Amino acid sequence: MPTRRRLLALLLASGAGPAIAQETRDRPGAPLSPWRPGEVDIHHIATGRGDSALVVGPDGRTVLIDAGASASPAESSTPARPDASRNAGDWIGRYVRRRLRDTGGRRLDHALVTHIHPDHVGDPAVGTADPRGYARTGLSAVAEVVPIGVIVDRGAPDYAVPAVGGDPTWLNHRRFVAARLSEGGRVERVRVGDPEQCGPAGGGFEIRPLIANGEVWTGVGRATRDLFASRAPGDVIDENPCSIGLRLSHGRFRYFTGGDLVSYTADGALPWRDVETAAARICGRVDVAVAPHHGMFDAVGAEMARALRPRAWVIQAWHAAHPGMLQLERMLNARLYPGPREVFATGLTEASRITNDRLVRRMAASDGHVIVRVAADGGSFRIVVTSNRDETDTVTGVHGPWRAGV
Repeated sequence: MPTRRRLLALLLASGAGPAIAQETRDRPGAPLSPWRPGEVDIHHIATGRGDSALVVGPDGRTVLIDAGASASPAESSTPARPDASRNAGDWIGRYVRRRLRDTGGRRLDHALVTHIHPDHVGDPAVGTADPRGYARTGLSAVAEVVPIGVIVDRGAPDYAVPAVGGDPTWLNHRRFVAARLSEGGRVERVRVGDPEQCGPAGGGFEIRPLIANGEVWTGVGRATRDLFASRAPGDVIDENPCSIGLRLSHGRFRYFTGGDLVSYTADGALPWRDVETAAARICGRVDVAVAPHHGMFDAVGAEMARALRPRAWVIQAWHAAHPGMLQLERMLNARLYPGPREVFATGLTEASRITNDRLVRRMAASDGHVIVRVAADGGSFRIVVTSNRDETDTVTGVHGPWRAGV
C-alpha cells in the first residue's frame, strides 16, 4: 500500500489535487496552522541555547539543521526556552515531533550538522550520560525523542577533514556517531554541490550544499575549489570557517544558511578566512538569509550582503554578543542593496537590546520561533513568529506576504 509520503509526492508530481489557497491562515493569538502539502516551512527554533532550524519540504520530508545546546552562563544568555527543565535538544526534538504530526511522518528524515560547536550540536557539560559512552545533548538528545534517518556532518565517517578537534564537544559527537554506526545507523559526510543528499530534487525544490571545509561549489556539477589552499604555512584552520553552507530553492524562492561561516580576515592578514563571501556569491540572490555566526563581529560582511540581497534576515541569536552592531547596521543598510527588508531574531539579551537600541527598534521581531512559510508554487512567502514560552506554538506576529524572486 502506498505510504502517505508517496501519495503526496505523486499528487505534487502530477499537479492533481485541489488548489492550495494563498490566504493568510495564521492569526496572532491562535496556534500555528499545520503545514500543507506542496508548501515549504522553515522553522528557526528558539531555545535560547543555540541554533536549530527545521525544514519541512513540499513532499513532507524533514531536515533538521543543527541542534545546539550551549553551556553558556545565564548572565550572558537569553533565558532557556520554554524553560531550563530539559536539555535544549529535548525541546528541539519535541518541536520536531509536533511538526511530524502535520506530515504524518514517523521520523526526522535528515539531520545536518553545520559544524561541531556546542551551540550547534550540543555541549556534553549540560547533557546526561548515555550507556553507549556519550552524553545526550543537542543532536544526540534529539535522537532520543524522534528517530533520525540520516545524519550529515562535515567529516563522517573517518573525519579526514581540516580542523578536527579534540575538545569535549568534538569527542562527544564522535562517540555519538560511532555508537550510531555500530548500530547500523547512517552518518554521511556532506557532498558539496549535491542537490540530492537530503532527498530527491525535483518539482523546483532542492537543498544544495554550497560550501564545507573551505571547499566551495563552482556552480558546475559537483566541482569545488579550495579556499584554504592559499593560506600560509602555520595559519591555523579553526571550526567556524569549515561550516557547511547551503541554499534551499522552491520555485522562485531562495534561502541561504551557513552555520558560523566568517568573513573577518584579521584586517587582511588571513584572506583565506573569508569563506562567507565566496559562499554568498555562488549562492546568488535570495529571499531569506540566516545571518552567519549569529551576526557576530566576524560575519555578515558587506560583500555577503550585496551578493545575497535578502528581503528578510533571520538572526539565530541567544548571547549578549549577538548580533554585532555593525552587522545589524549592514542588514538594515539600503546603501549595500536597495529596497525594503525585515530583520528577525529568535531572541535578544537585555544587554544587546540596550547596546543596539537604535537598530533593534527597526527590527520586525526579536523574540520567538521564526517560521518562513513558502507558498506551494514558490512564488511568495510569509514569516510567522510564535511564542517559545511553552509548547502551544501560539502566533505572536504575521509578516508579509512578499513575492519571491524579485
